[in-house]
Amino acid sequence: MSTIVAFETLTELFLNLVTKYENSDKTAFAYKPSPQEGYKPVTWSNTYEDVVSVASYMLEQNVEKGERVAILSENRYEWAVVDLAIQMIGAINVSLYTTLPAAQCEYILQNSEARIFFVSTGIQLKKAVEVFDNCDALKQVIAFDEPKVQDYIKHEYVKLFDTICTAGSKAEPQQKNRLKQRIKGIKPEDVATLIYTSGTTGKPKGAMLTQRNIVSNVKSAHEAITIGETDRCLSFLPLCHSFERTGGYYAMMAGGAEIYYSESVDTVARNMLEAKPTIVVSVPRLFEKIYNLVTKNVEEGSAIQQSIFNWSLAVGEKYWHGKRGFVSIQKAIADKLVFSKLRERTGGNIRFFVSGGAALPAEIGTFFMSAGLNILEGYGLTETSPVMCCNRYGDERMGTVGKVINGVTVGIQRLDDNKIVAQLSGEDYPSDLTSEAGEILNRGPNTMKGYWKNAEATKEMIDEDGWLHTGDVGRFVDGRLQITDRIKHMIVNAGGKNIYPGPIEDLFKTSKWIDQLVVVGEKQAYMAALIVPNFESLESHANQNDVQYDDMEGLLKNESIINLYSKEVRSFSKELASHEKIRDFRLLPEEFSVETGELTPTLKVKRRVIEEKYNHLIDDIFSESN
Repeated sequence: MSTIVAFETLTELFLNLVTKYENSDKTAFAYKPSPQEGYKPVTWSNTYEDVVSVASYMLEQNVEKGERVAILSENRYEWAVVDLAIQMIGAINVSLYTTLPAAQCEYILQNSEARIFFVSTGIQLKKAVEVFDNCDALKQVIAFDEPKVQDYIKHEYVKLFDTICTAGSKAEPQQKNRLKQRIKGIKPEDVATLIYTSGTTGKPKGAMLTQRNIVSNVKSAHEAITIGETDRCLSFLPLCHSFERTGGYYAMMAGGAEIYYSESVDTVARNMLEAKPTIVVSVPRLFEKIYNLVTKNVEEGSAIQQSIFNWSLAVGEKYWHGKRGFVSIQKAIADKLVFSKLRERTGGNIRFFVSGGAALPAEIGTFFMSAGLNILEGYGLTETSPVMCCNRYGDERMGTVGKVINGVTVGIQRLDDNKIVAQLSGEDYPSDLTSEAGEILNRGPNTMKGYWKNAEATKEMIDEDGWLHTGDVGRFVDGRLQITDRIKHMIVNAGGKNIYPGPIEDLFKTSKWIDQLVVVGEKQAYMAALIVPNFESLESHANQNDVQYDDMEGLLKNESIINLYSKEVRSFSKELASHEKIRDFRLLPEEFSVETGELTPTLKVKRRVIEEKYNHLIDDIFSESN
């Protein structure tokens, strides 16, 4: 499906949408003013007024084309207003994760030489004030919220968002012609944003994504997935990540869909009931949590309830795979008895979920598809703007990330001799190509311009033939891309065998007793695991079986609990090859989180951080075998 308006730049997209909806009450964005209030819609006309005010203010501050403007904020309406204003004046959006400590914010601000820094809450303003004097290019900090600690706004360089909007409105007549010239001067090759990598292996690098990079990706996404005016998206993944930026923001705008902002990642379940979205863009962690919650409730039910649930899933899977006739009647019964309740928990209007950022375990994907909640899994990198492949609605294949999108070419490069052994472009379908595994490469208009002020890193990422090296291992299966793991995640055991931990970890994610798991075993005789239990299931089990404990650490040392996990690990390991089996483990009393540094902002595991933090436990595991 084509986009709802024509555009070659992000500013054209916005202005053409404003023109299309200028005499209507069509909702562009919606937000909750407070937890107690309902969603407040904002029309395209209202959005235009706010964007022009902010753009006029920045012009009054002499922000030039190509200069950097930084945003440190959760997903919210003001984020979109500032971003659209940045695009309108031809500046560059520098996005920062709210979970970054002050020192990392300082590095990005220094590296990008940002002129103005927009921040959201008092917590983020505190970071900005702390680093301001060390950032020579920085002239102003603008806070969306008035902080409770008034000391933060005593500085002359700190302004409040409402204040600058008012000032921008007053400056608009004087800046009108200048703004028109800026808009006219925006070209597809201009850099639209710097998106900094999470920096798990050294200093963060700023990927330069151009207007053409993002626009081409949005258009290709629309050719693969239908997004329209009747759709509503719930936005909660960080907008400073390219997955949400392109998929949950620009692509939604391009279809005329409404964007509703979740209050936070923690309130997604409640906000789905309130917003009633038709599309939700997420990472696998959300689906894993829903799956584990549902299966736990089923296992705690009666034998009859369990039987009905399992029968419904079997019927749902048959229906998903195209069986009709009597199966259609059975499916209607299964919907009424089981699946309707699950769909109600998502707001009742979901057309499909979009999953990305990490691999979705095939069993969990199958569960959702069987329940009539379609998940379209895709794949890409920040550096590819980001989408390279995706499953199409009605043509989903769990365990793959789908077909290559139009305009993009994906190659497979053999690891031992660097020979490209297979490649597919979006225009090559239908295709039944099956290939051997190797590093996944990308070439096309979605490939970033390079890393900001880092020619060496750019050269390492993009070769002389224009292939961007993803660092991921995968292969084509019947014309669809299947991801194995990251090259750098590969574990080489004592016998020299290469083991990819990702598929092993995905297998264990369907256990009701396991919340998170990381495989370890570099240069060891066998594989082991660090396991974060599903604490809710575990505590429920302990209470039902009269297991005595003072705290979580004490519970995890209980012999009966260790035996419970030993049995579970042995059961799942039966499906693994001998050299992949988990032979030992340690239970951890706290979950991995973004705040404690073990997860990226998009909830991917930082293996190096975890291995360093729990090195004493890993040593303890393998010292017993040495």
